[in-house]
Order: sequence, then structure tokens, then C-alpha cells
Amino acid sequence: MTQFRIHHRTVYTYARPVAIGRHRLVLRPREGHDLRVDSIELIITPAHRLEWTWDVFGNCVAIVDFREPSDKLEIVSDVRLSRSAAFHAPDAPEPWRITYPVVYDVLETTIAAAYQAPSYPDDLDALRAWLTSEFARRDADDVERMFFDLGALIFQKIKYRRRQERGVQTPAQTLELASGSCRDMATLMMDAARALGVAARFASGYLECAAAEAGHASTHAWAEIYLPTLGWRGFDPTLGKPTSLRHVVAGVSNHPRGVMPVSGTYTGSTSDYLGMEATVKIEKIDS
Repeated sequence: MTQFRIHHRTVYTYARPVAIGRHRLVLRPREGHDLRVDSIELIITPAHRLEWTWDVFGNCVAIVDFREPSDKLEIVSDVRLSRSAAFHAPDAPEPWRITYPVVYDVLETTIAAAYQAPSYPDDLDALRAWLTSEFARRDADDVERMFFDLGALIFQKIKYRRRQERGVQTPAQTLELASGSCRDMATLMMDAARALGVAARFASGYLECAAAEAGHASTHAWAEIYLPTLGWRGFDPTLGKPTSLRHVVAGVSNHPRGVMPVSGTYTGSTSDYLGMEATVKIEKIDS
């Protein structure tokens, strides 16, 4: 078992005290058979009221209502977690291999359909043309391997570029620019999988790496594919590899906007907003 501490700090600054509207925080890691949250502390200023809830995707979300104006909004999340259990072995026995096209169980089709619909329908033709051109050779006998190959293709074709701008690029924009942030690359892989008829979702969270340990990192994003029997399988196109025990999921959604770590509003003019700074530090805890 490995224990981690994740320290995530987000600061918004304003030219004068502004009225800060309701904020939605997707910062608490999703627990499961391989991950347990041992403790979490949220330190938020200015004065506020906080309520924890579950959203439709099963994410644990904090809803924050502020009680006074301020020229600074600071949100600090300090999480301690334990990670265990090995991931699925790559040489799974034959009965675990899923063939293409994927057929979902009748009990899952309604839910799967929400993850098969493209997030950016206007980009579907461009995506299909790109897949026909670049991804013609597909391993129809092993769909999981097929989508790992798709993620590796995105890693090869799209150059990682850290962006400070809000939001994500559409899949067509990322293909045209041949570059993008981790969120852009995850969105491209998600909608490419959907163009091939497979359920996929957007995952946001943390990645244990040298930059994160040094405190210079931000949150991370990748895609997850849903396959019969195998369940949700993660692939990180920014790294060109399947997800591992270094990936910690904080939230999942059928659209990138559904799992922004911090989202909310303020009342004031555009000139009131001076900027935002976010840092993430991940460190292992000696057991």
C-alpha cells in the first residue's frame, strides 16, 4: 500500500472586493477498491458555507456559498490517501478479450448511450476523416488494445502544450493545431472513441510526477473507455500510456466542463479580475 498527500491551492485575485457567487469544487478523489481517502481538509477564504453532495456522475462535490465580498478567493485542499491493488494485467486470458464492434449488455445501453454521444457534434466529420486516414489498422480482436493504440497515436501526432486559457479546444481544433493541453488531448481521445461507437468519458484528477512533487504542477486529465466485463479503462494520451497507480481520479463526466476542479462566478466588471494561480504538490508519505 502506498500513501500520498495531495496539496492543491487555487487563488483568484481581484482589483477590488467583489461579490463571489456559488462555486463548485471537484477536488475529493473518487474512492474504490484501489484507493481510500484517509482525510481531507478544505481551507477556503473569505467566509462561506460549504455543503458536500454527490453529482449525477458519482463525484463527491463541494458546493460553496460565500457570505462576504473579497478581493481574493483562496481554496486549499489537503488530501491524504492510500493506494493499493494492482491494475489489470496486460496479458489477460482470452475470455477477457472484447471484440469490435462493441456490444453492450441491454441493462447498460441506456447509460452507455450518454457516453457514446459526441461532446462536439460539429467535429464528428473531421474526427471520422482523421480516424480513416490515421487509424485504419485496428485490432478488432482486442478492443482494449485497439484503444490503447488510439491513445498512443494521439500522443505521437499531438504535441503537448500547457495552456493558461480557460476551457478546452474542440477535437477539430486540436487536430488542426496538432497541439494541446492534457485536457485537449483527453477530449480528442474521448470523442474519437465515441466516433467509433464506444462509450468514453473525461477524467480529471492528479498525476504523481516530478513536477507535482516539486509543487509546480496543476491538475491532470485523461480519457476512460467503457468495455463490457472489463469496465472503465483509462488511457493518458499526454503520456502515451494506460493510466497507472500514479493517476488519481477526482471527477469523471461525459463532458470536460462537468469536472472542472474549481468553477464559479463573481459579480463585477471584467477589469476587476486580475488573475488565477493554481499549484499542486504530491508527496509520498513514509509508512
